[in-house]
Amino acid sequence: MKRLYLFTDEDKILLNHSDGAWLLPDSSCVMDGKTELHAFSSDEAVGRVKAEIAGLCACGLRDTSRLLTAEEYQRAGKAWELLYWSEQTRFCGRCGAPMHWHTAISRRCEGCGQEIWPQLNTAIIVLVHKGDEALLVKAKTFRRDFFGLVAGFVETGESLEECVAREVREETSLVISNIRYFGSQPWPYPLGLMIGFHADYVSGEVTFADGELKDGRFFRKDNLPMREDGSLAIPGPESMARRLIEDWRKIRN
Repeated sequence: MKRLYLFTDEDKILLNHSDGAWLLPDSSCVMDGKTELHAFSSDEAVGRVKAEIAGLCACGLRDTSRLLTAEEYQRAGKAWELLYWSEQTRFCGRCGAPMHWHTAISRRCEGCGQEIWPQLNTAIIVLVHKGDEALLVKAKTFRRDFFGLVAGFVETGESLEECVAREVREETSLVISNIRYFGSQPWPYPLGLMIGFHADYVSGEVTFADGELKDGRFFRKDNLPMREDGSLAIPGPESMARRLIEDWRKIRN
């Protein structure tokens, strides 16, 4: 049986909650016969349902990072990216004819034969060190009340390191150096690749240069922002931002 990644019109994934565990449904679940499924591996398929299926629960994709295994969460992200991409590429950008699945991860035009693959939006995220402090910021686009890190998309014609320096300068007016790679992760919100860096403060005062931030300052490890309930007001464990912050918290100064 195939494991199914079924998404609702509200972009929520359907999971089976059984005996205290959250599981991906399989092809034995009741389907209406109208859902078009796309197989992206030998035992996995993705599709969109118009109505929730009895016995299955609708969950936000980000929330599944706490419900599924790390591998299943990453595969769910890939499934969502393929579904989103397929819905955005129904017609050929060259000749306008319909596009159809050709391989598990490509689509081909039935008119001119052009074959396309998903293109990732590459983004950087950086933790800036200043002595024993780290720069945490609050973006206007954050839906929840927490402090994260400076981040932004890589532009055509620039390296990752150039992007890191530019985003920090544009968002905070700070000058940084010693930019060093930390790690990367798929970020399916949607079609993203998040690349994390550490960097060192050189000069400048924090000002919200381009208007994308509404707060930002340097924090010590023993004085991180807190919520009213006593929890840390920082990104969740599924994010690259949290991984960078936790890596910094382990460093002995």
